[in-house]
Amino acid sequence: MNKIIDKLRSKSILITGASGLICSSFIDLLMYYNKQGIHISIYAMSRNEEYAHKRFETYWGNPLFTFIEHDVIEPFSLDLSLDYIIHGASNASPKRYTTDPVGTMKSNLWGVSNLLELAKEKKARLLYISSGEVYGEGGGVDFVEGYSGYVDCLNPRACYPSSKRASETLCVSYKEQYGVDVVIARPGHIYGMDTDRDDRAFAQFLRNAKKNANVVMKSEGCQVRSYCYVEDCASALLYILLRGINGKAYNIANSDSVLSIKELAELIAQAAGVKVMYDIPSNSESKGYSKVQRAVLDSSLLESLGWKPQVSLEEGLRRVLGIYK
Repeated sequence: MNKIIDKLRSKSILITGASGLICSSFIDLLMYYNKQGIHISIYAMSRNEEYAHKRFETYWGNPLFTFIEHDVIEPFSLDLSLDYIIHGASNASPKRYTTDPVGTMKSNLWGVSNLLELAKEKKARLLYISSGEVYGEGGGVDFVEGYSGYVDCLNPRACYPSSKRASETLCVSYKEQYGVDVVIARPGHIYGMDTDRDDRAFAQFLRNAKKNANVVMKSEGCQVRSYCYVEDCASALLYILLRGINGKAYNIANSDSVLSIKELAELIAQAAGVKVMYDIPSNSESKGYSKVQRAVLDSSLLESLGWKPQVSLEEGLRRVLGIYK
């Protein structure tokens, strides 16, 4: 990692969605290296200054950290030079997929359009954080980057994967037509310490377990997913940003962290010393659920860049739950 990070020495980076789980961890990683004298200028963009101030309190006032309050749906310009852009602003809430599918699509499509225009203007490399949901239903195969499965575009729940797919196409279209330097990250299910604002199933499991409450499942939990600890995801972004090939996409997943939702719930409950309970989901909750039965991402392409995950699922869950051995 020390060799690759040197490429960022004295560079400037804009990070959208800065307060989110993935990008806030990425900022933590960059600030860690700033303590070692790498001198990366970080411009953190988010809609909520109050929450950002709380999340980044230790960096507030640091000359290498600048907060910018803005919603990426709205066009903007910046009077500063940029070497890199990480675009991570997105609505990643299953609840919002059903209550605001229009807003979900617009935030993805308009947001990436505005950031691509900025990348074109600044001649900066753009890393777009997409999603493993772009693969849709794969019929049981592990997803490699060239695969494209079925998404029912007439289901409003498709607002998220369909707009992520379209956003990726817009990225490579800017590369083709305008020469924009762009790479794409496709994270699987990323988990970490920040579970309070996350309404996905495993974040709810972790919240309950942290409160010493029973883990509540609202499905049979047969769906299989790829998981990755957020700090490993942050390091993966560095490899994609600095070693990724222009126009290519890279899966982010830990190949040793693949299990069903039921198995995950049982693992969390066992670690926290609580039970798994079953409940019936509300109508709005069930509408937000992904219908994909198996979403396992093959991370071989990313690993060919030199990246390796460092945190096992068991260790990651212990960290989130505050169980240290």
